[in-house]
Amino acid sequence: MVNVVEWTRLEPWRVARARTDGGEVVIVKWAGPHADGRRSEAWRLRTEVGALRFLAEDLGVELASRVLAEDFPGGRIVLEDLAPRVALDGLLRRDGVVAHAVRLEGFARVLGQLGAVTAGHAELYYRRRERLGQVDPEADRLGRVARLRAEGLAQAEVLGVPVTGAVEREFALALAELADPGPFLTLSNGDPEANNVLVRADGPPDARLIDFEFAGFTHALHDAVCLHVPGPAWMRVSATAPLPRIGEVYRRALAVGVPQAEDERLYGTALAAACVAFALARLWRLRVLDRRAAGDDSRTQLVAVLEAAASTARQHHALPQLAGFCQRLAEALRRRWPDADVDLAALAPYTPRRR
Repeated sequence: MVNVVEWTRLEPWRVARARTDGGEVVIVKWAGPHADGRRSEAWRLRTEVGALRFLAEDLGVELASRVLAEDFPGGRIVLEDLAPRVALDGLLRRDGVVAHAVRLEGFARVLGQLGAVTAGHAELYYRRRERLGQVDPEADRLGRVARLRAEGLAQAEVLGVPVTGAVEREFALALAELADPGPFLTLSNGDPEANNVLVRADGPPDARLIDFEFAGFTHALHDAVCLHVPGPAWMRVSATAPLPRIGEVYRRALAVGVPQAEDERLYGTALAAACVAFALARLWRLRVLDRRAAGDDSRTQLVAVLEAAASTARQHHALPQLAGFCQRLAEALRRRWPDADVDLAALAPYTPRRR
């Protein structure tokens, strides 16, 4: 194990920038509780090491940190320090999206590149990962699809939105698409959001992805959702001129290794399915948000998520029944929460959610 002689914790994460006795600056990451309790601390550290070594050593690509050392019994790993790169979300919060359009484009590109270089290599990854401990490739692949299958469209009943037979049939088709990715089976870090990409604040972004604790092979289009539908940190993410069409940047990068991404029908259906699945999964927070005070941004954000998923499906001429269903759910929320009935188009892309 690398011998650390001094370190500074990087709040609020279980991460520190450290100096070794050889003078090298490194990142030390250690195990700890996580809000997503489905995976143990030991599983998460082993997954991060497996994924990062797979990228750097098996595929020979520089899209993420290199692992320098691991101490699984001690619950810590040592990673390459990617400084002077910084987290993209901090730059967007500080300066706004226009100032960092090039870095946002770099984020979309590196997500697509991750899919492109890992497509077709699931077996190689899982051989490496299994040497570090038990892993379930099916659980990685299915992700939120399994829970959506189990819980279905129950929240629609709470909101009084009818679930027609046409909606149920299209919902089943969407889940089948995501559960059987075919050529779109690629590696994801498991949390593709702007806080998990580091970029250079000046010049070319030279982006690198971080936080592979929940990595696994799943449908590539899950990683594209964050470019079309706001994740937990944002109220709106869609970019219009003069900002780059980051969804297309991602698609072009993915198509280098997954040529099927160039097929309008295949890509549009898969992207719409992934966006709708994300939106319906966020709807599970309904009862929590009902208890929030009027004006809480999380209520408006849930409306934004559903409307963005519907808009993405319509733009790609895919899953019309589910697009209309998401739109009706959003309208029901606007009636349920008058404080969330706001003009979302008036918000700039990457407007932060107030916590």
